[in-house]
Amino acid sequence: MPASSARRRCLAVIAALPLLTVAACGYGSQAKDDGAAKIAAGAKRIEGLGSVKIGYFGNLTHGTALVGVRKGIFQRALGATEVRSAVFNAGPSEIEALNSGSIDIGWIGPSPAINGYVKSGGKNLRIIGGSASGGVKLVVNPDKIKSLKDVEGKRIATPQLGNTQDVAFLDWASEQGWKVDPQSGKGDVTVVRSDNKVTPDAFKAGSIDGAWVPEPTASRMVAEGGTVLLDESALWPDEKFVITNIIVRQQFLEEHPKVVEALLKGSVETNRWINAHPDAAKEAANEQLEADSGKALPAQVLDPAWKSIRFTDDPLAATLNTQAEHAVEAGLLEKPDLKGIYDLAPLNEVLKAEGQPTVDDAGLGAK
Repeated sequence: MPASSARRRCLAVIAALPLLTVAACGYGSQAKDDGAAKIAAGAKRIEGLGSVKIGYFGNLTHGTALVGVRKGIFQRALGATEVRSAVFNAGPSEIEALNSGSIDIGWIGPSPAINGYVKSGGKNLRIIGGSASGGVKLVVNPDKIKSLKDVEGKRIATPQLGNTQDVAFLDWASEQGWKVDPQSGKGDVTVVRSDNKVTPDAFKAGSIDGAWVPEPTASRMVAEGGTVLLDESALWPDEKFVITNIIVRQQFLEEHPKVVEALLKGSVETNRWINAHPDAAKEAANEQLEADSGKALPAQVLDPAWKSIRFTDDPLAATLNTQAEHAVEAGLLEKPDLKGIYDLAPLNEVLKAEGQPTVDDAGLGAK
């Protein structure tokens, strides 16, 4: 597939990714810190700040946050500035919490980041780093679908109307020459918008023939007898596309730049540890999922799901821009002005200090 065609992919991300925990009242449930490192004796607050509030989803594609919290890496990077975390079940609620000041920094997919940035007129958030790539698959019933062309005429689930997996599937279907109404989901393929929490059961019951979904939903479907027909990574140049970014309130970034830099240092350290110790990191992420939700993932779901995710400091900004273009082409988003959505200067300072290559904002950086 030529690079120009491969770039016409929608980001797969989890704007509507379900939480593995039960959300409490308010914007998100407070994450338990069982096993996480406590504030070290003699540690000092950064910029005199008592705490920093972070948010993430209870999902493996937010593994940087899960592991950083579980292993106490974030807390060590912040000294005596306490890390307080909240777990969310969807992008819109996390964006709302960020806008209200209920959290300061969050791990989130590109679709809600784009929507949050556009709706605020570019005033409320910045993307300050990357976290993960990949982890999205088209899983199908092998008795009904044996090849990509067999998808035509079938019922395929995506997590939510207009979320990034939904746009990804619509874009892919269009390239197959199939016509689908983006709003109703009706056409040569029927798109069924289904919450990730119920999609595996719907698949097992036979009410859908497959789904374009993130991990661990994809691996849950495989455990129910599904087959991976397509890994979305194969459709992107270098098999890389952003699924999770780090965002920050602009006001918080302006008022506490050293705190933001410290947390980014913790994120970089966490990703380095994850990539150096993949098995231990997988277990740490699962332990934090259990601490947050009361339920760990079984090995037959955890192992393949974790293997398909790449953890990276690079936000892969060009792929976010491509996702936005495809949402516009699908009629699900008015053409956005994303200039200024990134501020990668703090991250690049951290990377340079550690002798690592800096990352690029694809021309979408803050002035």
